[in-house]
Amino acid sequence: MSGHNKYSKIKHQKAKTDAQKSKIFTKMVKLISAEAKKAHGNLQSPGLANAIAKAKKENVPNDTIDRAVKKASADNAAAMEAITYESYGPGGVAIIIEALTDNRNKAAQEIKHILSQNGSELAAPGSASWAFTKTHEGWVPQTMIPIEEADIATLEKIVEALEENDEVQDVYTNAE
Repeated sequence: MSGHNKYSKIKHQKAKTDAQKSKIFTKMVKLISAEAKKAHGNLQSPGLANAIAKAKKENVPNDTIDRAVKKASADNAAAMEAITYESYGPGGVAIIIEALTDNRNKAAQEIKHILSQNGSELAAPGSASWAFTKTHEGWVPQTMIPIEEADIATLEKIVEALEENDEVQDVYTNAE
């Protein structure tokens, strides 16, 4: 019986955890790159220092952080752009999606696709942000909306699919 030994189990578990780490590392490197581009590589910049602190909290190796800063500080580096998308989910829940990308059209299409697969769609700018207050930590809901059990499962599915996307940095909702 091949594939049923201890090594195979460990190999599959390691592959799974490595894939999860890779997604997190990719998001952190994009964030560091965007902040390094804004700060022109100045490590004392508050935005870049905050991004590096977040990356270290997620156990991103120092050499990966250094490479991201150097690459973003170069003259020919791709410009990373922070974009905020808004949507309404099941039960009328407002959703704020923060993305960081070097290709605005690709990010928009991927987010639209994820939302349409789950019975939702992008909303116009400002149509969902009224329910939130922007702070330095992110978007904080001003009003909470109670939703039913069936809607909770659908909302969790949408949020999980969005967070799986490499372009998406954070997802905020105002569901109770």
